[in-house]
Amino acid sequence: MRRSVVPSQGSRRPAVALAAVAAAAVTLSTLLAPGASGATGVAGTSADGAAPGGPGVQEGFLPADKSGFGTSATRASRVWFTQQRSGGLGEIFYPDLSTPAARSLDLLVQDQPGHVVRASDASTVSTKRVASGGLSFTQTYAARSGRWQLRTTTVTDPSRASVVLEVTVSSADGAAHPVWAVYDPALSNSRNDDAGSTRGRTLVASDATAASALAAAPAMTATSNGYRGTSDGESDLLADGRLDGRYATAAPGNLVQTGQLAVDGRSHRSATLAISFAPTEDGAVAGAQATLRKGFSQVSASYARGWRSYQDGLRRAPSALTASERRLYQTSVLVLAASEDKTYRGAYVASPSAPWAFGADEPSGPYHLVWSRDLYQIATALIAAGDRAGAGRALTYLFDRQQKPDGSFPQNSTVAGVPFWGGLQLDEVALPVVLADQLGRRDAATWTHVRSAMEFLLSFSADGYAAPYTPAERWENQSGFSPNTIAAEIAGLVCAARIARANGATTDARRYLATADDWQRRLKAWTLTTNGPYSDKPYFLRLTKDGHPDLGTTYTIGDSGPADVDQRRVVDPSFLDLVRLGVLPAQDRDVRNTLRVVDEQLGVRTARGLYWHRASFDGYGEQADGSPWEIGLPDGSLLNHGRAWPLLNGERGEYLIAGGHDSAAREQLAAMARTAGSAQMLPEQVWDDYPPSGQPGFTPGTATTSATPLAWTHAQFVRLAQNLAASRVVEQPSAVRHRYGGTAG
Repeated sequence: MRRSVVPSQGSRRPAVALAAVAAAAVTLSTLLAPGASGATGVAGTSADGAAPGGPGVQEGFLPADKSGFGTSATRASRVWFTQQRSGGLGEIFYPDLSTPAARSLDLLVQDQPGHVVRASDASTVSTKRVASGGLSFTQTYAARSGRWQLRTTTVTDPSRASVVLEVTVSSADGAAHPVWAVYDPALSNSRNDDAGSTRGRTLVASDATAASALAAAPAMTATSNGYRGTSDGESDLLADGRLDGRYATAAPGNLVQTGQLAVDGRSHRSATLAISFAPTEDGAVAGAQATLRKGFSQVSASYARGWRSYQDGLRRAPSALTASERRLYQTSVLVLAASEDKTYRGAYVASPSAPWAFGADEPSGPYHLVWSRDLYQIATALIAAGDRAGAGRALTYLFDRQQKPDGSFPQNSTVAGVPFWGGLQLDEVALPVVLADQLGRRDAATWTHVRSAMEFLLSFSADGYAAPYTPAERWENQSGFSPNTIAAEIAGLVCAARIARANGATTDARRYLATADDWQRRLKAWTLTTNGPYSDKPYFLRLTKDGHPDLGTTYTIGDSGPADVDQRRVVDPSFLDLVRLGVLPAQDRDVRNTLRVVDEQLGVRTARGLYWHRASFDGYGEQADGSPWEIGLPDGSLLNHGRAWPLLNGERGEYLIAGGHDSAAREQLAAMARTAGSAQMLPEQVWDDYPPSGQPGFTPGTATTSATPLAWTHAQFVRLAQNLAASRVVEQPSAVRHRYGGTAG
C-alpha cells in the first residue's frame, strides 16, 4: 500500500466552454520554422495575443488504470508514455521516471458540421499492443455514430526524447471529419506553472527547467494556447464546434495547447505527431523537427528492433504457456524493463500511474518512486527471465543509496535516490541482502553493504521492542511482529552469513545464524494464535502489536477501516513468504491451517478465478460506490474498500510449487492472466465479489482503478511462469532451505 496525505484527485476534463475549426496544410519545413510568426486558424487568420483566464483550473493526474506503457529500449530516449483505458495518452515522463512532464494528450473529432466531440467519449476504444513492436500500442476509436473511425499508434523515438503518434482517421459517411490534438503539459512534475506559445506551427511549452514542443507532419493548420477551464481550445471546440479563441501565448499557469491536424478522413487521412522534450525550448523544437524528418515508419521500425534485440538476450517464454499467456509473459518482461530509469540505472519504479488521491500529489506520489521491496520483486523476476544484468543494476542501485551511517534503506526514494517518505520497514533492509545472495555477489564491497544492513537490523529497537519488530510491514501502515517481515529478516541473516564466510568474517556469520535460529524458533510464539476466533487450530496473524498472539490486543486498521480490532481477527496471505523463503516447509500444519482461514476470510470467488484481499478489513481501495479511495476518512466509517490483489495468486502459486502441487499452481497463473487488460497490463487490484452495484464496468476479477500496470504484479507473473517451468521455487535461498527444511518443490 502507498499512503500520503493529499487533497482529492482532480477530474480529467472540467466542463467549461470556449472553441475550434479547420484549415489548409502547409509544408513541414515552413510550418516548423522557428522564426515563423503566428499560427493560422482558418485560412489566412492568425492566432494573436495572450490567453485570458490564467492560471486556469487546477486538476490532478488522470485515472491510474493505464491500458499501455512504453518507452524505447535505448538510454538516449529519456521519455516514457502511458495510455488511458478510455483513450488518449496519459502521463508522459521526462527526463526520468519520477518526473511526469505531461498530463495528457487527447484527440477531438468533428462528428458532424458544428459538432465536435472527444474521440474517447464518442466511440468505443480498444488498446492493443503491437506484437512485433515491443511496447508499441494501437488505440482504435470506433465512433458510435458510425460516421468515422480513428486509430493511433504510439512509440518513442529511440534517438531522442520524443513521443511519436501516427494518427489515422477514416470517414464512413463521405463527409470531412477534422481532428484536433489537445495537449496538457505538466513539466517538471508540476501542473500549474507552464507557459506556452506558438512558434511557426509548433506548440511550445516551458517552465524554469524543461520544455516541450508539439508538432505534426503535415503541419498543424490551427493552434492555440490557453488555460484549463477558462480559455483552453478543448472547451472552445466542444462548445460550438469552432476554435474561436486562438491565442499565441499563455503566461505560466495550467496550460492547455490545442492544434488542428491536417487530416479529415476524406482528402487527408494520416498525420504524425511528435511531442519532444528538452531542457530548453530550442532543444525541444529541434527534437520534434528531427523526429518528424525521420518519419513514423522509420522511428517505429527502429523502436521495434531495439526491443527485439533486448528480448533476444533473454530466456524464452515457457513452452507450456498458452498463446495468450505467452503474450502476457512477453509484455510483463518488457514492462519490467521499461520501469527502469535511464539516468539512474537500476532504479525501477513501482508504477507509471498515480491512483486516486495520489493523482493530486505535486510532486507526484509514491508509485513513481523506488521501493526496496518492489525492487527485490522486480529483480528476482528479471533473474528468472534471464536479465541478470538488470537485476545486478537494481542491487547496485540499492547499495549506492544505502543510508549512512546506519545501514538501512529508505522506505522509498526518487529515482535519483532522494528519500521521499521517512518511514522504515525492516523487510526492505533484509531483502537486498537476499538479492545479493541470489546474484552470487560475495565480493568485499558487497560484504561491506551486507554487514552494515545486518548490524542495523540486529541493533534495531523502537516502541519498546527490538527486531524482528518492525515500524511498518509490507502493507505500509502497521507496526508489530509480522510473519512476512520476520521471514525476510531470517532469510537476510542466513544469506548474510554465507556472504560473511566468503569474506572470512566467521564471527559475524555465527552471530547472524544464531539470531536467525532464535527468531525462527520464536516465530510462532510471536505471530501464531492458538485461541483466535477463526479456527480451533492455530493460525498466523497479519501481525501482533506486542508479540503476544493469544492476547486480544486491539489496533485501528486505518483507511476508514474499523477501530480497536482484536489482532486475532486480522489475517493476511503474506505469511506465505515463510515458505517461499525457506523458513518453514510447505507441509507445516500451521501454514496449511492458516491457508484454510485465509481462504474463508479473504477469498474472492469470481467467474475469472479465486482471488484474495490482502488483509482483513482492508480499506485500501475504492469507496463503496466506486469513487476514488481517499485518505483521512474517519476510522470506522468503512467508506474505503480494499479489493483483491492478483499478485497474491502468484504467491499462492509459488507455495503450491513448493508443496509439489504444480497443476494447482498452474491455475494460479491462469487466474492472474485473466485479470490483464486488452494490451496485457496487469493491475494492482481487481473488483471483488461486492463491486459497486447498479453501474457498468465493475465486473469481478477485472481491473479496478488502482495502479496499472503494477511492476510487482508483472514480476510475480514472470517469476511464477518460470518457477512452473522449473517445477521449483527458483528464487528460494538454498542456504535458508537447507537450514530449516524448507523445500523448493
